[in-house]
Amino acid sequence: MPADSLGRWVPGVRTVATYRRGWLTKDLVAGLVLSTLLVPQGMAYAELAGLPPITGLYTTVFGLLGYALFGASRILVVGPDSSLGPMIAAVLIPIVGSGGDPVVAMGLASMLALLVGLTMTVAGIAKLGFVADLLSKPTQIGYMNGLALTILVGQLPKLCGFSVDGSGLLSEVAGFFRGVAAGEVVPAALGVGLFTLTVIVAVQRWLPKVPAVLIAVVGAIAATWLLDLGERGVQLVGPLPEGFPPLTLPHASWSQLALLMVGAIGITIVSLTDTISTASSFAARTGQEIRADQEMKGVGAANIAACFFQGFPVSTSGSRTAVAEQAGARTQVTGAVGAAVILVMLVLTPGLLRDLPQPALGAVVIAASLSLADIPGTLGLWRRRRTEFLVAITAFLGVALLGVLPGIGVAVALSVLNVFRRVWWPYQTELGRARGVQGYHDVRSYPDAELLPGLVMFRFDAPLIFANARVFRDQVRRLARHQPAPRWIVLAAEPVTDVDTTAADMLEALDTELDARGVSLVLAELKDPVRRKIDRYGLTGALDPAHFFPTLDDAVAAYRARTGAEWAAPVPTPPRDDGPG
Repeated sequence: MPADSLGRWVPGVRTVATYRRGWLTKDLVAGLVLSTLLVPQGMAYAELAGLPPITGLYTTVFGLLGYALFGASRILVVGPDSSLGPMIAAVLIPIVGSGGDPVVAMGLASMLALLVGLTMTVAGIAKLGFVADLLSKPTQIGYMNGLALTILVGQLPKLCGFSVDGSGLLSEVAGFFRGVAAGEVVPAALGVGLFTLTVIVAVQRWLPKVPAVLIAVVGAIAATWLLDLGERGVQLVGPLPEGFPPLTLPHASWSQLALLMVGAIGITIVSLTDTISTASSFAARTGQEIRADQEMKGVGAANIAACFFQGFPVSTSGSRTAVAEQAGARTQVTGAVGAAVILVMLVLTPGLLRDLPQPALGAVVIAASLSLADIPGTLGLWRRRRTEFLVAITAFLGVALLGVLPGIGVAVALSVLNVFRRVWWPYQTELGRARGVQGYHDVRSYPDAELLPGLVMFRFDAPLIFANARVFRDQVRRLARHQPAPRWIVLAAEPVTDVDTTAADMLEALDTELDARGVSLVLAELKDPVRRKIDRYGLTGALDPAHFFPTLDDAVAAYRARTGAEWAAPVPTPPRDDGPG
């Protein structure tokens, strides 16, 4: 296979073939900087998913390598993600139970990663990137806000040094307050957790280019040594397994596979949406073109690569990609360097993080959850469009009260229903002639617009389909009942991008009904593709062929010629164009 063709399927080959020597230093430095963030976040997000911390490092390594080969973006970083962690836990806990066998959980998580990888890859091959559009911006905001609250509440007990058995936000909140009231808070754990969280938030706020998570984690380990936190009741990560990640085959029973597949679809939708939006943002900043389908294949390959080494589902990370970009990353060699650094650590210095306090990992996750919430965006929806604010709040409540996976279903359903609502009840208005403005305009925007006696110009801003045919018919009937009764009702049909068979039958019956009242239904500005459909339905013959006009001006002129109706004021004269002076 020629190198160019292979490069289209495996972008990593093209990266190697076109690599410039001047990029190497920048990619090496960026990879080293990135690794300082990958290690603590990978471990923290593994625990968020209900898995041993070491699996987060395995997942990070092979997710990076898989994407480096098949991903289209030059600098996009993939790996364990805070938004996927609760979803993975929501899939695994009903199968293995809370606190179940970690080996079983790891095997199921690997199978989940395989299913997500295959689903994402097949979607990329089938060019299904448009699926990301199922989550509108308001539903994304609401979903992320709900996810942020869910993560925050779930990590509060760890921050305080105890654990809670509970499923769902309300039970976890109740369990947390019961634990606090029972005196289960470990002061040393709470202290180191709050210290870590404060350092992360402060450094990110005041020194955004400095690796805040690294500094906070190093500080927490130092506090363990200086204050002997392990003897004060603070749980530590402990020694990690030594050596290269073991090659394992994912496995699950048929009954487990069905449950995993449902979760994999939800994870794929969220990961796909996140991937497309993140890739688009960074591509726009570097002047690149996004290849959505190849991005899906790249993230699919990252999941498949991770699944064979005790990994779990991965997605793109905006924060880690931003770190790589700020550090000067030029290509996916940055991710490969970060993966190599983690492997070296696992092989040569596995005890490096054994004194990392568990509350510090909880603080890392809480800091990530705070970045997921978009309060300004939510308030912006309230100011700009109340209906979309309600959509966001409903998505938020769906995630917070029903759980992560049902919340995704709520979010997708809301997006689809919101689109359907706009088609079902579209904007409708009458048009009139406004003084000093050419053409015919919305009488709501121009209350003083002049109406021609006996003529109603009606605009319906949606395709005419089965869902809104009754809405259209009822509105035209109301217009026909105006006093004095109109002689013509002209549909300004430019916004009507389609007419299905249900709507065509409605138009034919409506035209007959109006004719019996002495009212003519007239269509103007009908688009050619829609006119051809109407011709195919036989509607052109059923309606009076003389009642089709190319423009509103033509329809108005024909009405005036037939009825003698006149405007109260002279027709505005278009401004004269004498050409260049």
